[in-house]
Amino acid sequence: MSDKIIEVKQLAKYYGKFKAVEDVSFDVYPGDVFGFLGPNGAGKSTTIRTMLSLITPTSGETRLFGRDLAHHRSYILSRIGCIVEKPDFYKYLSAQKNLEIFGRISGASITRSKIGEMLEFVGLKGREKDKVAGFSHGMKQRLGIAQTLLHDPELIILDEPTTGLDPQGIIDIRNLILQLKNERNKTVVLSSHILSEIELIANRMVIINKGRSLVQGSVSELLNNQELIVRIELDDLQKALQVMSDRWPQLEIEATGPNSLLIHLSHEIIPQVNNSLSAAGVNVFAIESKRKLEDYFLKLVKN
Repeated sequence: MSDKIIEVKQLAKYYGKFKAVEDVSFDVYPGDVFGFLGPNGAGKSTTIRTMLSLITPTSGETRLFGRDLAHHRSYILSRIGCIVEKPDFYKYLSAQKNLEIFGRISGASITRSKIGEMLEFVGLKGREKDKVAGFSHGMKQRLGIAQTLLHDPELIILDEPTTGLDPQGIIDIRNLILQLKNERNKTVVLSSHILSEIELIANRMVIINKGRSLVQGSVSELLNNQELIVRIELDDLQKALQVMSDRWPQLEIEATGPNSLLIHLSHEIIPQVNNSLSAAGVNVFAIESKRKLEDYFLKLVKN
C-alpha cells in the first residue's frame, strides 16, 4: 500500500468546451499541512469536489489512502472531514443541536461528551446552547471545523477557510489548523489564494493556475531556493548603478525610479550590497525584498 494519503494524477474536468481543470497532479503524505494554492478561478474547488466524489472527473486518477476513489468511495469518505467553500448550519438551532444532527447524518456514534470536546477544541465552549444565527462568520468557521472532526477523520480538507474573516479570525483558524496537525495528528489539505497564509502553516504545497499544476514540493525548499527581488531606495542612483555594475556585473539590475533600484539576487548578498553602497557614499533609505516565487504567484493572480 502507498504511503501517500492522496495521489492525484493528470486530473481533468470539462464542462462542454470549458476546461475547469485540465491537468492537475500532486501528492499528499501523512502528517502534511498541504497548501493547495492558486488564484481565484484556478480550479481549486473543482479539484477538491472531484476528490470528494461530489463531481465526476473527465479523466485522470485519484487515489486516497492507497485506494481508487472510483471503487472505494464509502471507505475513503469515512476517513475524511471537509469544509467546501463555507460551512452551513440550521441557523435557529444551537451549536450543540447542529452537531448532534450532523453526527447522526455521518452514521457515527457521537455522544454529547464528544460534541462538548469538539466545541472546546475550536474555542466555542460556553456557546453550546446559543443559536448559530447569532454567531459571527469566524465562529461559524470554527463550528464547521468541529463538525468535520466528529467522526475522527484522518484527513481534513479545508477550502478557503479564512475567506471573509478579520485578522483575528484568520489567526484563530491558522492556530486551529496547526493544532489539528500537532495535537491530533491529522493530515490537512488547505486551499488558499494567499501565498503568505500557506507559507506560515504548510510544509508542502502545489501551485495551480488555469486548471494546471505548475510547481509542487516542500514550502521551505521552494521558497528558499528562489532568488529574491530586492527594491532599494537611495539618494544617488547613478553612483549606485556604477557600484553595482563594478562589483556584481552578473546581477540583473533595473532602475525603477529616480531614487530606486530593483535587483535580482540571493539572500546572503543583501548585506554586501548595503555595505558597498554605504562605503561609496550612497545613502540607503530602505531595502524591501520578496521571493521570485511570490512574484511569480502574484503575476498568476494578476493574469
